Amino acid sequence: MAKTLTEMAAEIIAAKAARADMSQEALTEALNSTFNALAQLKCKEETQEQAELSTEVSDEEMDALVELRKTPKRSIRKSKVICLECGQEFKQLTNGHLKEHGLTTKEYRKKWGFTARQPLSSQNLSAKRRKSAEERGLGEMLKNARQKKAANAEAAGKKGGRKKAAKKPE
Repeated sequence: MAKTLTEMAAEIIAAKAARADMSQEALTEALNSTFNALAQLKCKEETQEQAELSTEVSDEEMDALVELRKTPKRSIRKSKVICLECGQEFKQLTNGHLKEHGLTTKEYRKKWGFTARQPLSSQNLSAKRRKSAEERGLGEMLKNARQKKAANAEAAGKKGGRKKAAKKPE
C-alpha cells in the first residue's frame, strides 16, 4: 500500500530532526513546507499522466499503424515519415526520437526491414538533400577522393592490405 503525503513528510522531517536540533516551531514549519512540496509534486505527476493518456493513439490510428507495420516501406511518404513504433509523424526520424523507444537507427532499420542506405526521412526532404548535394558537387568530390586514395595505396604498394609489424631482432 502506498504511503500518504503526510506519512512521507513526517519521515523526511524525522530524518532531518535526527541530524539537527530543531525547535517545535521549526519542526512544524518544515513539516508544512515539505507536505506542500510533496503535494505539488504529486499534482505535477498526475497532470503529466493525464497528458500522456490523452496523447495515446485512438483505435482507428492503431489499426492504421498495424496495417503500416505489415508493409513498413509505406511509412515513408512524400511529405512525412511515420514512426512504426508509436505512429507519430515526422519529416525525419531522429536518433533522439528512436531513443525514446530504446532503439538506434540501425536497430530500427533491422527491425522493420529497411536497408542501411534507406533514409529515415520524407521523400521531399531526401529529394531536397539530393539536389543540394548535386549542386555542390559532392558526388564528384567523393569519386575523386576515392580515386586518389586508391592511387596512393597502389603507389605505396599496400593494395588495400595492412602491413605486418616488423619483427624485432633478438
